[in-house]
Amino acid sequence: MLLLLLWEQLFLVSFVGCLADVESSRTRMRSAVSVREGQGVVLLCGTPPRAGDLSFAWIFNEYPSFVQEDSRRFVSQETGHLYIAKVEPSDVGNYSCVVTSRASRSPVLGSPTPLVLRTDGVMGEYEPKIEVQFPETLAAAKGSTVKLECFALGNPVPQINWRRTDGLPFPSKIKLRKSNGMIEIPNFQQEDAGLYECITENSRGKNIARGRLTYYAKPHWVQPIQDVEVAVEDTLYWDCRASGKPKPSYRWLRNGEQLAIEGRIQIENGALTISNLNLTDSGRYQCIAENKHGVISSSAELRVVASAPDFSKSPMKKLIQVQIGSTVDFECKPKAFPKAKCSWKKGGEQLQENERISLLKDGGLRVANVTKGDAGTYTCLATNQFGTARGSTSLVVTEPTRITLAPSNLDVTVGESVVLPCQVQHDPLLDISFTWYFNGSRTDFQRDASHFEKVGGSASGDLMIRNIQLKHSGKYVCMVKTEVDSVASAADLIVRGSPGPPEHVRVDEITDTTAQISWQEGIDNHSPVTTYTIQARTPFSVGWQRATTVPDVIDGRTFTSTVVDLNPWVEYEFRVVATNKIGGGEPSLPSEKVRTEEAVPEIPPSEVSGGGGSRSELVITWDPVPEELQNGEGFGYVVAFRPSGTSTWIQTVVTSPDTPRYVFRNESILPFSPYEVKVGVYNNKGEGPFSAVATVFSAEEEPSTAPSGVSATSLSSSAIQVSWTAIPWKMSNGRLLGYEVRYWNKGQKEESSSRVKAAGNETSIKITGLRSNLDYYTAVRAYNSAGAGPFSATVNATTKKPPPSQPPGNVVWNVTDSRVVLSWEEVRAMDNESEVTGYKVLYRTSSQGGVEVLTTAGTTAELWLQLQDDYLIEVRATTEGGDGSSSQQILIPRLASMDARGSGPSVLTIFSFSSFLATIFSLTLNSVLC
Repeated sequence: MLLLLLWEQLFLVSFVGCLADVESSRTRMRSAVSVREGQGVVLLCGTPPRAGDLSFAWIFNEYPSFVQEDSRRFVSQETGHLYIAKVEPSDVGNYSCVVTSRASRSPVLGSPTPLVLRTDGVMGEYEPKIEVQFPETLAAAKGSTVKLECFALGNPVPQINWRRTDGLPFPSKIKLRKSNGMIEIPNFQQEDAGLYECITENSRGKNIARGRLTYYAKPHWVQPIQDVEVAVEDTLYWDCRASGKPKPSYRWLRNGEQLAIEGRIQIENGALTISNLNLTDSGRYQCIAENKHGVISSSAELRVVASAPDFSKSPMKKLIQVQIGSTVDFECKPKAFPKAKCSWKKGGEQLQENERISLLKDGGLRVANVTKGDAGTYTCLATNQFGTARGSTSLVVTEPTRITLAPSNLDVTVGESVVLPCQVQHDPLLDISFTWYFNGSRTDFQRDASHFEKVGGSASGDLMIRNIQLKHSGKYVCMVKTEVDSVASAADLIVRGSPGPPEHVRVDEITDTTAQISWQEGIDNHSPVTTYTIQARTPFSVGWQRATTVPDVIDGRTFTSTVVDLNPWVEYEFRVVATNKIGGGEPSLPSEKVRTEEAVPEIPPSEVSGGGGSRSELVITWDPVPEELQNGEGFGYVVAFRPSGTSTWIQTVVTSPDTPRYVFRNESILPFSPYEVKVGVYNNKGEGPFSAVATVFSAEEEPSTAPSGVSATSLSSSAIQVSWTAIPWKMSNGRLLGYEVRYWNKGQKEESSSRVKAAGNETSIKITGLRSNLDYYTAVRAYNSAGAGPFSATVNATTKKPPPSQPPGNVVWNVTDSRVVLSWEEVRAMDNESEVTGYKVLYRTSSQGGVEVLTTAGTTAELWLQLQDDYLIEVRATTEGGDGSSSQQILIPRLASMDARGSGPSVLTIFSFSSFLATIFSLTLNSVLC
């Protein structure tokens, strides 16, 4: 009694009264519930009159402010009540219960209940008290979703955990929801049944709720019944099985009425047995399985039939072929109700059982150790009380098939071609087929036609394999089949090829010039490895190169070697190639990239030379050392030089490894003086060797005087000739490279002049491409590698007027034997054109490219030509400004040697047609007269 009073002080329960519809529920307020801070409280939610499948929620103060569930607040979907484990000041307000029917989805809202805090103190800490717990025993259906609720009031707020008392862990499908206030088990199965515990705990203690989940299942079919047809006087066995928990019971109906158990009719574990069937047993049967959770039924039709034997639906085989010595079975299964009795005849002779002949229980006949004498027609006579029927089968006995030449094991090399024989002896009455199998798979001769071909005659199935590859190693089986038997023979084919790639190549140790390489052997492809070769690759090499190794020859039983003669400070990859007596195989995969250690450089620059540059400079050049020969970081050059004949070297350092030159500037350097130079190398590891000493001359001194005697002469309308006198020059001053000529016309500025060069000792140059009848100014200066000297005084020349644009006209020709006489009209120059000084006659044969020229002062010319070919001729006027336009080409045909004349293109065309015909006619006439 004392304990009861204590709990009444600790927990206050308020009942929320009758719920009304949403529209009227807000018109009245429930009496306030007064609690201390830290105390637990339960607000009850009554069930509306339309109770059913409901869901519950609570509104705090005003819609839509719903109570959010957490470890302190819980809404039970079983009772609808709101549980607050520990009241806090923020909980003060009005609470309304909302009940929603899951079927109609219509909500009902309860009257609001105010929750207020008492002012007489704060509730102290206390141990959990479980207010929401699941039943002690709960039956759950198979496949259903089970939800168990558990919630406790307490201060501090209790923690909730779940477990099975058998210690088994929860499967992944089980979910803990609502801050562990609910456990959800979907798709409930028998293994989910057991005792579950909800443990609520805080710092003041703990409390445990327990409940057992039991498993049940409605009946469901394992073996439903099916329609069946049974012969009269036979026995029916109809199996009807269902599963469920608890185990279902069975009962049977016939045509809707309970089936009575009597002597012929028995039911055991759901199975129905009816013996000595008669026609009245036919009907609609129903098997019913039930337990306390459900009932299921299965229906089927039973037809009891009676008929004479009939072979139409299951005829006997017309022909059976077997080989001598085998066993043959004859089937005789006519449709008959009841089952027919069978007897057998061979021809007209009734067969009786003996040591080779057996009459089978199913009506069939078996003949063992067949001989040629067993061939013939076998007849089955089937009889029951309703009639008789017969069926026949012919038996043909053949000789057995034998392989006379079988394939044998072979050892071949990649690329060879072989034939695997498969020849047989068989009964001529039988068709035969050959099938080849390779490693258990049937050979497809169309898909693999490039390698496989079946050869031989009708009694041969030889297999030819062309250009054998490693993949063709394996077992080959020749299968020979007839209608009555089959035989097979197998052979192993070993294909030897070059070895596969070695494996797991790695670098075990690296120095500046060596690398220790190891690997594992790969597939030898049936031919032992005789040697290994190591190849190396760097960023500077052209592909893979064979590496120098110790030992030089690596035998096939060695799996490590030292690579020597490597370049220091270079990144290397290595791979290994295996070789056997067949040849070299595929290379291995590359090793990881490794870098050799640094070393002092060993190779100095090559092609050390120099010269040129500006005044007071010594230019030294070389070919930079390639990166793969620099042997380490911090690579650079040491440049040493001294005047020839002295002993002290001047040295400087060039730190860039790609720099190809060094320029020493000093006013004391005399022009074109010889120096001895050499270039060395160094890196972070030290200094390397110097190159061989080379002689380099210092920069020359540019010319100091201008050319004299400069003159300019007009050559034509587009060219002038500039001449000068060479400047005095001594070899001690260096090498004079030539002269530079600049020129510009009257309308241009001197600064924009064009320039041409004359090499070496030339003292004149022809400038072409100029404009006609225009003044041009020009000046000349000498230059060498140090620069150019001063320009000469400026001179000028005027280009000639252009030649006449009018070509010679009315060109007329006359041929007598080899003499060609030409004449044309005089060309008259215009005021802005050069006067005509003569003419050029240009002529060539039509088959040759060389042009010959005849010059003349007048308007006639005479040519002596060998007229074995056509000639092309044109005429040009000549002037001081150059050649004028050419006349149109004229053609003198080789047949013109008989005397002809002509002129321009129009007359020439007439000759080409009419004169040619006249000449042909004259020749023909002379021929006739002769």
